[in-house]
Amino acid sequence: MIITRPKELKEILKKIGDEKKIFIVGCGECAATCETGGEKDVLRVKEILEKEGKTVTGWVVPEAPCVASQIKIALAKNKKAIKEADSVLALMCGLGVQSMTENDRDKKSIHVGCDTLFMGEVDKDGVLLERCSACGDCTLEETGGICAVTRCPKGLLDGPCGGTDKGKCEVDKDRDCVWTLIYNTLKERNKLYLMKDTHLPKDYSKMSKPRQLVPPSIAAKTQGPGKAQGAAK
Repeated sequence: MIITRPKELKEILKKIGDEKKIFIVGCGECAATCETGGEKDVLRVKEILEKEGKTVTGWVVPEAPCVASQIKIALAKNKKAIKEADSVLALMCGLGVQSMTENDRDKKSIHVGCDTLFMGEVDKDGVLLERCSACGDCTLEETGGICAVTRCPKGLLDGPCGGTDKGKCEVDKDRDCVWTLIYNTLKERNKLYLMKDTHLPKDYSKMSKPRQLVPPSIAAKTQGPGKAQGAAK
């Protein structure tokens, strides 16, 4: 899940400037969960804009605007309302904004209503937690399904460091040391032997940006069946 937070209203209004007519596009998945771009959030922002003297020509909440086919359908179904607008306000993550920019045939000015923070999960209490750095070289198999790259402030691949104290992190005394969590998890699963393995320095070339991945089904069509393994670049 991509975690977002709403930008401050004054920042959004500053970007909109003298434009009078706005169309709003939200997101029914990640942004909806983060309460930044779901239907209720879109309607709340709509009400705020109207109180500020703006006219909202319409709104739509596609399930996943980061998927080209979905944003294309959403924009097509609201073509008239979008044409009437001076600009579009996007309440979604940066992926959705870029997808919309690439697939908007009307070439409308797009204002960004959210800040994209991190990839995360939703815990049992509904708290959004950063858990993955998309490093391209996953070590979860060796660390009991707990990402040390993301959850250790030092990004240690072999831990714990000398600063851990009673299972807490020296960087933040209220935070559990992730390597203590990894140790206890591996112990529960009878895999403590994995702690004896040492890791080579992280290969950061696998995080070289921007990356892309060709799914096997697409690769088979473009490269032939012998090369349809799916490759990241």
